[in-house]
Amino acid sequence: MTQLELPKLLAGLHDDIEFRLKIGRDSLAHPTDKGDASEAAWLSMLGNYLPKRYQAARAHVIDSEGNSSRQIDVLIFDRQYSPFIFKIEGSTYVPAESVYAVFEVKQTINSSHISYAQDIVASVRALHRTSLPIPHAGGTYPPKPLAPIIGGLLTFGSDWQPPLGDSLLNTLNTDHPCRLDLGCVASHGLFSNDAEGNYTISLQPKAATAFLFELIARLQAMATVPMIDVHAYARWLT
Repeated sequence: MTQLELPKLLAGLHDDIEFRLKIGRDSLAHPTDKGDASEAAWLSMLGNYLPKRYQAARAHVIDSEGNSSRQIDVLIFDRQYSPFIFKIEGSTYVPAESVYAVFEVKQTINSSHISYAQDIVASVRALHRTSLPIPHAGGTYPPKPLAPIIGGLLTFGSDWQPPLGDSLLNTLNTDHPCRLDLGCVASHGLFSNDAEGNYTISLQPKAATAFLFELIARLQAMATVPMIDVHAYARWLT
């Protein structure tokens, strides 16, 4: 029996994303091009390694009351049970009920980027989500409670010294009404909060891999999305 070299596989996953983020930052001059390259790198990693029931894309989120979020750099949503995903002139629109997680992508982490990410996440969490009773062979399950949408920030580097220290914690713990749940600074580590809202910083040499595992664990805990009320959307046809 050949022993699988798991540490090398996990290191390779991180090294690939870190290289792509670094080469995009160092090689591209225009800020928009840098941003697009960073988003593409994160989306590629998530598309390759998340279970296929999930999809990661740049997208807008809409609700049955006619509202829309801002454009989301990395939106993770259900692809197995979502009844519809709209694609219009290169833009993707996902119903709010199908959303699991929202991430803003920046080159570096700092207080203004955290604040901006909080606003982006808030624009999705504020949308209306429906949840219908679920029929089954023996009767009907009650509507699934709406799970909190994961929100976070993904970057390559940090503007602080130390990169992940008190300045980060103090910014995360400000009185913004929308708190971030999870973030990755690929060259240094990640941050996450627990059920009580307490933040933990983890310095990780393979931060992208650690982030992926933590994200998957949180997605597993959320189980499936609620049963969407399609008629609530269909009323806009009239």
